[in-house]
Amino acid sequence: MNKVILRIRMSLHDAHYGGNLVDGAKLLQLFGDVATELLIRSDGDEGLFRAYDSVEFLSPVYAGDYIEVAGEIVSRGRTSRKMVFTATKVIQARPDISDSAAEVLDEPVVVCRASGTCVVPLDKQRKKDE
Repeated sequence: MNKVILRIRMSLHDAHYGGNLVDGAKLLQLFGDVATELLIRSDGDEGLFRAYDSVEFLSPVYAGDYIEVAGEIVSRGRTSRKMVFTATKVIQARPDISDSAAEVLDEPVVVCRASGTCVVPLDKQRKKDE
């Protein structure tokens, strides 16, 4: 499997700034979780995240929002795995209506995109998912 998707609700614990704004680092943490699952499925090992090539924060994320995080291995080297990631808001909190209001978005909103490289040392690779 070369693609993984997680869906998670951002909580008040994830909010870091005024107005219950979620820190962008939370999205990078979720990309790391997706990368780990991709490497386990691909190589039977968690591997290591080496570097991000690019990260774009495109829209704010707030506590109560549901975010779908997708990642995909787009190329493979001997030990490296190039990946791309997208975080999309699929449900939006609506504190302007009430403290518990939310709505499913007709059109999901891309909130973050990134690409990066992970490494699985040869001696840790146990299987291949070509």
